[in-house]
Amino acid sequence: MSRTVSEAEAASRRVGLELRHLMPVLGAVLLLYFVVPVAVLVVTYSPTALSNLAAGYVVDAATTSLLAALSSTVLAFVFGLPLAYWLSRSDHVLATVALGVVVLPLVLPPVVSGMLLLTVVGPEGLGGLTDLRLTRSLFGVVAAQTFVAAPFFVVTVKAAFDGVDSHFEEAARSLGRSWPETMRSVTIPLAKPGILAGLVLTFARAMGEFGATMMLAYYPRTLPVQIWASFISSGLDAALPVAVVLLSVALGTLLVVHGLRATPWR
Repeated sequence: MSRTVSEAEAASRRVGLELRHLMPVLGAVLLLYFVVPVAVLVVTYSPTALSNLAAGYVVDAATTSLLAALSSTVLAFVFGLPLAYWLSRSDHVLATVALGVVVLPLVLPPVVSGMLLLTVVGPEGLGGLTDLRLTRSLFGVVAAQTFVAAPFFVVTVKAAFDGVDSHFEEAARSLGRSWPETMRSVTIPLAKPGILAGLVLTFARAMGEFGATMMLAYYPRTLPVQIWASFISSGLDAALPVAVVLLSVALGTLLVVHGLRATPWR
């Protein structure tokens, strides 16, 4: 009997060792899947294909994306910071419901998000009961980007506030500091890396937003919308310069987030 148990244990250990050696291989396959498309893009297209980087449609799309993404990030900061703090410090059932509402745009397909926004600010918004129109305007782009990107800021900053010991805030309040003074001198400095990471991630997500922006605004074209329009009209070569700009933004975002030492996935 003991021999049978020993053989079973040995077989289990062998299986465990095999799985342990197999796991890095499986992970490497997925990693290659992430890397290969970027490498092919760099190797396949010659520098002459990037000669349109300074073309008017690329510059216009980059300008629109930059202005809209910055505006969306500012809105996310102004309204999202107090919301993230309340979600972090409140244990009320309303906070749980509110967190679900915040996360909803993260799980919705962006095209569906754009459709939802159209019901409010589209040509027939609220059944024609309001004159509010954001379609085909920079304001519409900002509205779409804010709806999709702001949750990244709230969720990231909430996690940063969760990491701040509330006893530090209580100590500051016991020393006579007001709540705004405590936030300015204690809470925000301690959560600063997470706040900065949230801002960077929100900006990057806004820059890359496509579905909701196309549904709600379309014009002026952002970089993702211009990629689609260029690809449909003229193929990959026309879309490549715009894609290079967005790829550069994505790589720059990674560098900034790592530089802040506040990577939210750690």
